[in-house]
Amino acid sequence: MDSISIKSEYLFPFYHIDKDSNLSENVCMKTTVNIPDKTLRDAMRHTKAKTKREAIVKALEEMNRRHSQAELVKYFGKFESLMTNEEIEAMEEEDWKSWTKASKTIRFPRKGK
Repeated sequence: MDSISIKSEYLFPFYHIDKDSNLSENVCMKTTVNIPDKTLRDAMRHTKAKTKREAIVKALEEMNRRHSQAELVKYFGKFESLMTNEEIEAMEEEDWKSWTKASKTIRFPRKGK
């Protein structure tokens, strides 16, 4: 199996990391990973990345984004039925008709009289 290797070490900044800090701004982690060449080439092609590092970072960001979205889906309500476009347009037309009827019956006092 063809693969690449990346040297491993951790780089920590000189300042304290508190709970409110964004870790991506404070910590850079280098690690060794064996990734099959074809998998990495495919990731570079799909992410349009110019470097191996960029492809890996983009792929991880996309995976994290998708998992975050999947977590949010649990909190969405469930619809028994959705309105069709025709039903929405009919409702809007009824609203418009009721508004125009009301505006015709309301008489506004004229200035100067």
